Amino acid sequence: MEEVIRLKDLIKNYYVGTQTIRALRGIDLTINRNEYVAIMGASGSGKSTMMNILGCLDVPTSGTYILNNQNVSKLNENELAEIRNKEIGFVFQTFNLLAKYSALENVALPLVYAGKSKAEREKIATQVLESVGLEERITHKPNELSGGQRQRVAIARAMINKPSIILADEPTGNLDSETSVEIMRLFDKIHRLGNTIILVTHEPDIATYAQRIIKLKDGTIENDQINTERHEI
Repeated sequence: MEEVIRLKDLIKNYYVGTQTIRALRGIDLTINRNEYVAIMGASGSGKSTMMNILGCLDVPTSGTYILNNQNVSKLNENELAEIRNKEIGFVFQTFNLLAKYSALENVALPLVYAGKSKAEREKIATQVLESVGLEERITHKPNELSGGQRQRVAIARAMINKPSIILADEPTGNLDSETSVEIMRLFDKIHRLGNTIILVTHEPDIATYAQRIIKLKDGTIENDQINTERHEI
C-alpha cells in the first residue's frame, strides 16, 4: 500500500523554565493512503501534540515526519503554511467558519491562496457543497445554519483542495448524538471516495467508526490495532 504519512522516532519536548515536558517520546507510525484512522488518548497523552504535528501546525523537537513523500520536519513557518493549504484539510470541533461569509465563500476561501479565479472558486465550492448535501444552503451565513450544517460546511472546506489527509479534531464535540451520527456517515462517504481520514477524538463510540484505532499514553503509542468492531453505517 502507498504511504501518505511516516513518523520516525518523533520526539516533542516543551520547556517551562528548567523543566522539560516530554509530550511525544519516540513515535514510529505509518498511515497509508485511504486509511481511516482514529487517534485516542486521555488528557496529557500527547494526542493534541500529535494532531498539531500531523497538521503541520507545529514541528517536532527531533525525528522525522514524511507527508506525501516530503520531509516536513524542519520546514519554516511559510513552508508549513503552504503544506497546510495544499496537503491537509482541517475539520475542527468549533467549525472555525467566518461569520460574515456565506457557506460558499467559507468553502472557497482556501482556493484564494491556491490562486484560483473567482469563477473557478465558486464553481468548485458549489460542487463540493452539493456533495455534502448543502446545495440549498450555499448563500446562508453560519448563524443561519444548524450545528450539523456548519460542520458540513467545514468538511466541504476541508475537501476543497483535494488534500492528502483530512484531519478532524473532535468533529462531533459540539453536536447532539443524532447529528453526530449524520456527520460520521458523511465521513464514511468521504472515505469511500478515496480520502485518507485521521480522526482525533476522546469518545470511544466515535472512534468505532474508524478502520484503525491508535491509543496514546504518556507520549507513546500504547495500542495500534485494526478495529474489528467497526460501527457499520
